[in-house]
Formats: sequence, structure tokens, C-alpha cells
Amino acid sequence: MTPMNRRHFMAGLGTAASATSGAMAATAKPNVLIILSDDQGYGDFSCLGNPVLKTPNLDKLHGESVRFTQFHVAPMCTPTRGELMTGVDALRNRATSVTAGRALLRRDLPTMANVFANNGYRTGIFGKWHLGDYYPYRPMDRGFHRAIYHLGWGLTSAPEFDTDYFNGGCHEQGKPTRFEGYCTDFWVSKAMGWMDEQRKAGSPFLCYLPTNAPHAPAWVDEKYSAPYSKEGLPAAFFGMIANLDENMGKLETFLRETGLRENTIVVFMTDNGATLGRNVFNAGMRGFKTDIYEGGHRVPCWVRWPGGKLRKPEDDSTPSQAQDVLPTVLDLCGIQKPASVKFDGISLAAHLRTPSAKASDRMMVVQYGQIPKMWDSSVIWNEWRLVKGTELFDLREDPAQKTNVASRAPEVVSKMREHYERWWDSVGQGKADFQPISIGSDHQNPVLLTCSDWQDTYCDNHGHVSNAVGGPRGGAWRIFVEKSGEYQILLSRWPPWQNLPLTAARAAQKMTQGSLLPGKAMPIAGASIQVADQKASTKTDPGDREASFRIRLTAGSTTDLQAWFQDASGADVCGAFYATVRRVQKRAH
Repeated sequence: MTPMNRRHFMAGLGTAASATSGAMAATAKPNVLIILSDDQGYGDFSCLGNPVLKTPNLDKLHGESVRFTQFHVAPMCTPTRGELMTGVDALRNRATSVTAGRALLRRDLPTMANVFANNGYRTGIFGKWHLGDYYPYRPMDRGFHRAIYHLGWGLTSAPEFDTDYFNGGCHEQGKPTRFEGYCTDFWVSKAMGWMDEQRKAGSPFLCYLPTNAPHAPAWVDEKYSAPYSKEGLPAAFFGMIANLDENMGKLETFLRETGLRENTIVVFMTDNGATLGRNVFNAGMRGFKTDIYEGGHRVPCWVRWPGGKLRKPEDDSTPSQAQDVLPTVLDLCGIQKPASVKFDGISLAAHLRTPSAKASDRMMVVQYGQIPKMWDSSVIWNEWRLVKGTELFDLREDPAQKTNVASRAPEVVSKMREHYERWWDSVGQGKADFQPISIGSDHQNPVLLTCSDWQDTYCDNHGHVSNAVGGPRGGAWRIFVEKSGEYQILLSRWPPWQNLPLTAARAAQKMTQGSLLPGKAMPIAGASIQVADQKASTKTDPGDREASFRIRLTAGSTTDLQAWFQDASGADVCGAFYATVRRVQKRAH
């Protein structure tokens, strides 16, 4: 949206809305707006102590909200998002990692969007999903009426590959499209437009706004990074946050001018601990993203509802977690949880309404991982943290987690270990089975499988593809065959839309801070495939852009599909990073 168009858009909003907003707020169902920024740590806010970064609009929201100061997530993108969407622990919902076949939610779990949609709300997502690129895991398959999102973890992930934060690619209702301008500006503009549509239609809404900023690569207009272009500062990273902050100001103006502000519950949080800003300020915490120490998983969580009779804006030190958000917003909106689901999270509505609410004496477990292992966790019990099953920290005396006091408090260690062992057994002893990707469905045919979902193989970004990471055979995809029939499987070394030969190198691609990454040539002369106990091989010519196979598959079967390339001698050289799988639909005679 251009600045001029935006002025006309905003000018046309508030007139009719303002006259009725006060009366409606008392009776209408509340709207819900959840904002989730990516890779922004606890210390990446001026209101939380950062000595360099300026975030005036986020600071303003902080000052108007009830702030949960002991709020915890998983230390990585996908697990946090799965816990937020389901209210269920990552090891139980099975979305435990960002790649390697473990970034998909269990099919049987309803999401936040499912629950709100089933209770008369319109639901929309604008930004980063990262819980599945294929049916039935896409956002519109999981309850979102409106879905504008990117694939994988971001705009340079293996599924997106060559899209940019400026004028890049995204998906709308499952179809690839392009956006104009900067990605964060685009997500926020689309979210505001959609929320205004719901206002005009008189529909309560759940708007999920998970920005991909400030996740790397650090790309932003220089006008945002210039104030931080001093030695030792992550200028582009801070610039991305400055742009995000500016967009928070636009959102606030939109909510005020439309009359939506009073009856909209705003939840702001981030998805994991510190990243590029940690060397500037990490709020005195140990660890950062991917760590199970406090700096990896303690993040901000602020809740504002001006018309909802919440307590005055202030801090609340109740231990809480991402899994609490869904039960909390359901409670605030008067929606019953699905009878089939047992949340791991609890409602924090009482804490939002009164400062005298008694904190439950609960223990929580923070754990995620590509292959979750017992004790690779942090157990939280009030001020205590049990890390890796043996390290005990008392955060009242030691917020930086420098001193292990396990020997001084053996009874505390024993209780926390007992809790963890029960929890470990309840989630299937850490089992993180692979959720199958559907092929042959009328909802999505063909399906483009990417190396991001190779089982137990970490290969999720364009750098991995460019350098042919993943070994001579890559990894297998777990698939579910929706319909019986003949399937065409096209294997490619590069994303199909690049139209490059299998053997080709690739021109250097833009990376962080203007660096370039060339693509590696491979001596591909053939390909092999294995699926459902069937094996096949074929030869390829140097100019071929794909290797083609036809396989008959039976409906209802769950199996593995693995494909790889070979050289002229028949030796395996690399996995097939992309596989387009199409059920061949026979024409009627």
C-alpha cells in the first residue's frame, strides 16, 4: 500500500466506526489480534532495558498492557508456534523442530483458528506459519479463512529459496503470488485491510500476525539501519526491529480510527530468545536461541484489552508459557475449549483481571528438538530451574544461572525430576514421530516436496541446497497416499521454477549484509527412487532439468519416499532436493 493510498484508507475508516464503537464494545464478542515477532529476544526492546535500540511504539504497548515477565516459549520457531496454536506441548503435538520432518502438527489436534472459526469468528493469518507447507497442514487447512503466508521458515528457506524481503514471493490461499514493498509492511497492511473487512461485515475476528522479521537474513531499508551503523552493533537487525516498531504504530492508529481498539484483545510476544542482539543486551540472562537456559526461552508477553475490564497495566511474575495463550483467549472470549483436547497450558484470565489472583504451584517443561532426548530440557517451578536434569538454579539469587545449587536443595531436584519423568512418559517418552505429507489429494495436486522435510536431515535453507548438503542420498519424506492411481514424480536439483539443468551451477544469490552465495554444480547423470517397496532408476542427459518416474500407489498407505541423484558411474552424489508429485488424473472417454 503506497503512503498516499494508506492516507485515503485510514481517512475513510474512523467516521462511521467511532460513533458506535463505545456501545458495541460492551456487548460484541471481542476481537483477538496476536502479534508474534521472529527471533526478537527479551532484551531487544528499549522498554526492557536495551541501551541502544529505540522502540517507542512497542514501549507504548508495553505501558498499556498486563506484562507476564516470566513467560516461556520453546527456544526455536516451529515448536513455539505449534504450542501457541494448540495449547499443547511440542513433544505431544509433534512439531518439535524447524526441519528434518518434524515441523508438522498432528492432524487430529484442533488449532486456535479451528476453535475460533467453529465459534463464529472469522480467522486470518498474515506472515510466517512454519507448521507445514502441504495439505492438510497449511493454515487454510487448519482453520484460517484467510491465509497470506510464506513457506518454510522464511523467504530464503528451501521452499521459498530465491524470494526477497523486498518485492518477494508469498502464498495466498495456497497459491504462489508476489508482494510489493517490504515484507513487514506488506503483512501489516494486509492484516489491517482484512480486519477492516470484518469490521464492516460485523464479524468478530481472530487475526494472527506472525512477522518473519527480524529473523535473518538481515535485510531492511538503510533508513532504518542507519541510526545503528556503529561498530559492534547489529545495524540491519536493529533496523528490522525499528521497521517493525513503525508498523506497530500504524496498527495502533488503525485500531483507534476504526473503533476496534476498545474491544480488541492484543497479545504481543516473540517466538524465542535472543539472536543477533544478544551481545548488545540480553537482560542479564544466560543463553540465547536454541538454548534451554533462560535466555533461550524467556520472552515478553503483553496483553491489552481496553474495554475488557482488565487490571491496570503492570507486571505479573506468574510463571507462564506459550501453551497458556489459547486457553486464556478462549476464556476471555467466553468460548468453551473442545471436549476432545486436553491443554497443557492453563488460562491466565484471572491474572489479567485481578492482581490478587493466586498463582498455581505448577511445573512446566521446556523441551524441543530434532531428536528429543531425555533430560535435554528445562523444568520450571516458580523461581527454580532444573536444566538437563542435574543443574539447579535459584533465579531469585542467581538470575544469570551461574551457580548450580543442586547439592544444596536435593529435595527440590528430586521433585522436579519426578515431575519431568512423569511428563516424559506422558508424551510418549519423547517420541517425535513423523507426520505424513499427503499426496494425490484433490485439495493439493501436485505437491512440491522439499528437502526441508527430509526425515532426520537438517537441510532447510537455500545455502544447504546450493552446497548440496545432506549426503549422497539426502533424506526420505514420510507420505500418505490419499487416492490410488498412477503418480508422476519429477525430481529436480534446483527449485522447478528456476528451470535450471540438473548439472548446473547457479548464479550467486544475495545473502545477509550483501554477501553472495554461488550454487554448486553436480555431476548428475541419473536418478533413483524408492517408495512403497518399489525401486526405479533412470539416466539423465546434461541438459535435463528433471528426472521423471511413474509409480502406481495404493490409497490409505503411509510410506517413505526417497530420491537421489547419481553420476555417470552410478555412484550416489546428492539427494533430490525437490520432488513434484502428481496423481495422474485419467481423462474420461
